Amino acid sequence: MRLGCVTYNVLKDMTVDEILRILEATGFEAVELRTQHKHGVEPSLSAEEREKVRRKFEGGRVRLLSFGTTCEFHSPDPAVRKQNIETAKKFVELAHDTGAWGVKVRPNGLPQGIPRETTIANIGAALRELGDFGALYGVEIWMEVHGRETSNPPVAAAILKAANHPNVGACWNSNATDVVNNSVKPTFDLLKPYLKSAHINELPNEKYPYREFFALLKQARWDRYTLCECQESKEPERFLRYYHALWKEMTR
Repeated sequence: MRLGCVTYNVLKDMTVDEILRILEATGFEAVELRTQHKHGVEPSLSAEEREKVRRKFEGGRVRLLSFGTTCEFHSPDPAVRKQNIETAKKFVELAHDTGAWGVKVRPNGLPQGIPRETTIANIGAALRELGDFGALYGVEIWMEVHGRETSNPPVAAAILKAANHPNVGACWNSNATDVVNNSVKPTFDLLKPYLKSAHINELPNEKYPYREFFALLKQARWDRYTLCECQESKEPERFLRYYHALWKEMTR
C-alpha cells in the first residue's frame, strides 16, 4: 500500500513541474491529475506534448497514476451517455500516451423518474464499453463511488456487477455512506472484489474509521495506492508533510 495525491484540490493551482517538486519533497509516490486544473494535462495535448509529460514522470520518483475525469454515465439520454463515453476514451488514449495506469470516471446520481435498475444497467453498459476500449491500451477504468444514491456501496457494487468487466473496478471515495455502526467492514467486503484505487480525505476525521480501513486493506494484501484528496491549503508543502506523517502512523 502506497500514498499518492489527487490534484483536486490541494494541488489544483500547480503546474506539472510544481506538482512533481512538492510531491517528491513530501514523500508521496503517485498522483492522479484531475481534469480542468492548472497543470493542463488534457486530451487536447499534441503527441509531442504527451511525450514531454511522460518523460517528466519517468525521470522522477512520482508516478503518473491516473486521470481524474468528470465523465459520467447515469443520464437517461443515450446521446449524453455517448458523449461522455467518447470523452472518457480520449482520456484512455491520453493515459496510454503519458504512461498512466487508470482513468477515473463516476456516476453522479440516480435520475428521478427513471427505474433504478435502468440507470444501473446504463452505467454498467458504458463501463463495459470503456473496459473493452481501455484493455486495448493497457489502461484500467476506475469508477469512483460518487454521487447522490450512487455513492451508497450497495448501488456502486450493483453497477460494477452489471459492468462485469475485469478491466473495470472501484475507486473507494471515503464517503459517510461507507460507515455502518462505526465500521467500514461491511461495505469494504462488498466492494473489495472490485477495488482498484482509493481516495482518502481528512485523516483526523474521527467520524471515519481510517485505521480500520487501512487494516482491512492490509489484510486483503492490497498493494495499490491510497490518494489524498483534501481541500487546498495556504501552505501545501507543510500540509502534505503532516499528512504523510499521519498516514504512516495510521497504516503501520
